[in-house]
Amino acid sequence: MLSPDQIFAFLAAAMLITLSPGPDNLMVLSLGIARGRRHGMVFGLGCALGCLSHTLLAAAGISALLAASATAFLALKLAGGLYLVWLGVQALRSRGRQWQGAGQGPQDGLAALFGKGLLANAINPKVVLFFLAFLPQFIVAGSGAVAWQTLQLGVLFTLQAALLFGLLGYFSGYAGQWLMTTPRRSMWLDRLAGAVFVALGLRLILSR
Repeated sequence: MLSPDQIFAFLAAAMLITLSPGPDNLMVLSLGIARGRRHGMVFGLGCALGCLSHTLLAAAGISALLAASATAFLALKLAGGLYLVWLGVQALRSRGRQWQGAGQGPQDGLAALFGKGLLANAINPKVVLFFLAFLPQFIVAGSGAVAWQTLQLGVLFTLQAALLFGLLGYFSGYAGQWLMTTPRRSMWLDRLAGAVFVALGLRLILSR
């Protein structure tokens, strides 16, 4: 098991990293404002739980293989970037539909957003490399069971990310409640969110 010192030091660093401006924060914030706090919170939860896939990869050593293979990293980077661009294009084509109105089941809408958040994080190669570089810094070699320590750290990171992203989505929704009182505002907010997704996707594709 992790020692209290390990847990405290890791959570302090993880929370600072999670709160710093980044793609996940911007996506959760933009969706929370554009579609309401429930949608922002659900998308944020999906992004956070996507970290579990990177935790498993890091523990199994597959992340090291991806980092060492230029072809595998390029393919994963392009897939992640194109997916973000696709999400952005869908939002840009929106005409201000009422996301909580009749004709669209709220459970289906929330489930779809959760899946998109989960996939957007799971296929992000920068997160793969981040976990590969970040988690080992808090592993105590003398404690043994490196893979088990890695798994515990990854779960801790996921839990704190879920909490912080949930709070971000919740409070951003308050602004969205006022901004989405008219269809025109809804349309432009969807376009703003779409522009954020496209920009993040292109940055990921073009980054070295």
